[in-house]
Amino acid sequence: MTKLDILVFGAHPDDAELGAGGTIAAHIAQGKKVGMIDLTQGELGSRGTPQTRKTEAAAASEILGITVRENLGLLDGFFENNPSSQLILIQAIRKYQPEIVLANAPIDRHIDHGRGAALAKDACFLSGLAKISTQDEEGREQTHWRPKSLYHYIQDYHLTPSLVVDVSEFWNKKMDSIKAYSTQFYTPDQEGPQTPISSPDFLHFLDARGREMGRMIGVEFGEGFIKATPIGTDDLFKLM
Repeated sequence: MTKLDILVFGAHPDDAELGAGGTIAAHIAQGKKVGMIDLTQGELGSRGTPQTRKTEAAAASEILGITVRENLGLLDGFFENNPSSQLILIQAIRKYQPEIVLANAPIDRHIDHGRGAALAKDACFLSGLAKISTQDEEGREQTHWRPKSLYHYIQDYHLTPSLVVDVSEFWNKKMDSIKAYSTQFYTPDQEGPQTPISSPDFLHFLDARGREMGRMIGVEFGEGFIKATPIGTDDLFKLM
């Protein structure tokens, strides 16, 4: 078993990079072990194929330096937050025993994002229940495990963050990981139909969103997150 500090769920390959790539890179630079799990192969995307997106995800993972990446193969556009899907995520959470989970935005333009957020939230809770039995790949009983914190990264819709992470030092690495998905985002020699994320304007949007989040905390670039439960502390100065 590879014990992770942070496990990042994304409904599609590239969700995690878009919403939390800077935060991922920042924590890896601190020596934390970070893993990513894509729920689907993004097979319904207007551009690219499951194979090209798999290749692109591997390239993005190498840029960020993550410890492990998996794809659960749920149905793009049609996966549900139901017991069978929850058990698949519970197995993954128990496999990697993360302290922190990052997941999709709770509401967003793409229907899979909100559904993925709810699925991750429910799985994080259920994973802590000892009477839910799951097995690993070799048929061994898994130990129940509940992450200490769940944060939802902000995606297309403008949502008010619970907190903002300073990612100024890692913004270029985040953008490099996004550009690794050459079938999805703008490149000068790109082919395929135009989509809401394939134009140069979308890259400008990402820059503006990062600067907007950064401005909230007085830095150049930031990434916003919504915490699934209230933020607790015994010292207000730790939150400064």
